[in-house]
Amino acid sequence: MKKIVTLLLAVIMVLSLAACSGGNEPAGNGSNAESSQNNAVQPETSEESRTPEGSKILVAYFSATNNTEGVAQKLADGLGADLYEITPEQPYTDEDLDYGNSGSRSSVEMDDPSARPAISGSVENMEQYDVVLIGYPIWWGEAPRIMSTFIESYDFSGKTLAAYCTSASSGFGNSDSALRSAASGAEWLSGHRFSAGADSDEVMEWANGLGIN
Repeated sequence: MKKIVTLLLAVIMVLSLAACSGGNEPAGNGSNAESSQNNAVQPETSEESRTPEGSKILVAYFSATNNTEGVAQKLADGLGADLYEITPEQPYTDEDLDYGNSGSRSSVEMDDPSARPAISGSVENMEQYDVVLIGYPIWWGEAPRIMSTFIESYDFSGKTLAAYCTSASSGFGNSDSALRSAASGAEWLSGHRFSAGADSDEVMEWANGLGIN
């Protein structure tokens, strides 16, 4: 009788252990599945798709005495922008730039609001640029007439524009007013005046303040 009872108890114990083991298996599988999912290697995302598509920037400038060129190069380097020099078809000589001579070429041009000095070359695929920064020296408180030639040569509708200038003492003032009128379909940001010796920090402080990059 004792053997029968012992045997029955052994059978019951085996069945109980099997039931407990069967009941725990799904939980164990679920936990392992979650752990496996958490440790899975995610597909690597390319740098291009991780980075939002940014604006393509052009730094365009006219520099008769190389002062504006220095600022333009600092802007292009700091922003990773393309650089384009607005080159007159007929280069300006020292005599042309004699501001004290009312008969000099620059004096005559600035006396005539309709003057449009010809430009040699053009910007390739201007439509690819979202932002254009336009630089020039101050002549008689204004942008040189060749800048109007440049602005009127392209369609800037929908683009963001900002002007910067260099001068010995004159402020920025309304030097870009004629340019704004010629490209009224663009969004114009506040312009800035730099001295010829402006360093990169000063130049980039203005550029970063525009919120274009």
